[in-house]
Amino acid sequence: MQSLVMYSFDFTKAIGIPSYGIAIILLTIVIKAILSPLTVKQIKSMRGMQALQPKIKELQNKYKNDPKKLQEEMGRLYKELGINPLSGCLPLIVQMPFLIAIFYALRDFPYEAGYENFLWLPSLSVPDHLYILPILSALSTYIMSKQSGSSATGAAAGQQRIMQIFMPLFIGYISLNFASGLVIYWVVSNIFQMIQQFFIYRNDNKEN
Repeated sequence: MQSLVMYSFDFTKAIGIPSYGIAIILLTIVIKAILSPLTVKQIKSMRGMQALQPKIKELQNKYKNDPKKLQEEMGRLYKELGINPLSGCLPLIVQMPFLIAIFYALRDFPYEAGYENFLWLPSLSVPDHLYILPILSALSTYIMSKQSGSSATGAAAGQQRIMQIFMPLFIGYISLNFASGLVIYWVVSNIFQMIQQFFIYRNDNKEN
């Protein structure tokens, strides 16, 4: 994966703007574009499950004393609507090796002296001393989680709200100690997916 970063950097050299920061942004966009079909499938599966939440809640209340019947009815509901509750997991699993590879590639990347700075960052190999990137990582994670929030109710809704606050704070906290290049990847990746989700949700709303 580090070789891909170098190829991207060589590309920025070829167009006359040698920059590891721009190289990371370009590489992130390319990776997300390649994985887009999987991401779209994952988002649509998640949306389908969200739409089913009210009906699932009804079944849970109706058959709360009959777990076997509940499972049968939920299986019938999934089959009738053509939704596989596990279909959203497979795309994420397929993407994980790419995400892990880029994580380690950028975390320990040997930046060439003279080009490791980017915008306000003196070096992409060290944390952001102004804390701008950690804030952006937390904010983009929060917006993305709110954008994809489900229609859960009751205790599930409470747990979801907690996670929507906890995860961005956690991501922002660990970003304080991560190399700036890695955090740039995370922020750009989030922005790319937010744009994807915006258009997917807009098209779904038009169809409905």
